[in-house]
Amino acid sequence: MDYIKLACLKCGQGNRVPNEKMFKGPKCASCGTGLMQSKVSELSPKTFEKAKNLDDALLVVDFWAPWCGPCKAMAPEYEKAASKLSGKARLAKLNTEQYQTVATKLGIRGIPTLIGYRDGKEVFRKSGAMATQQIEMLVKTHAQ
Repeated sequence: MDYIKLACLKCGQGNRVPNEKMFKGPKCASCGTGLMQSKVSELSPKTFEKAKNLDDALLVVDFWAPWCGPCKAMAPEYEKAASKLSGKARLAKLNTEQYQTVATKLGIRGIPTLIGYRDGKEVFRKSGAMATQQIEMLVKTHAQ
């Protein structure tokens, strides 16, 4: 049986999900939160590091700040993309105002910036506000 490793985006617990259950709403074994939700999850630095390094599935993180106009404009587009991409990728966001050290460590110079991760590696990086279709195309290009 083949499994996909996913970190819970709420509690950080590592989970092994059988491939055939990926589209059936898998839940975290520890806290019961959905692992492949159709909405954007807010990350802390701890859950970000855990998911970035553990996930076999594509994790797309929007690095944003509350004062950023383009970030605010893209937020509803990103939410729409998350609902359309459920099961293909996990979409999350990390507040660079609140967690400045993470943005500095990653060399993020402009926001919003989307970075895709799989198996602990960065697979793409794109800065600037995007529409839902652009986000979907970017993710589908890099999803397995």
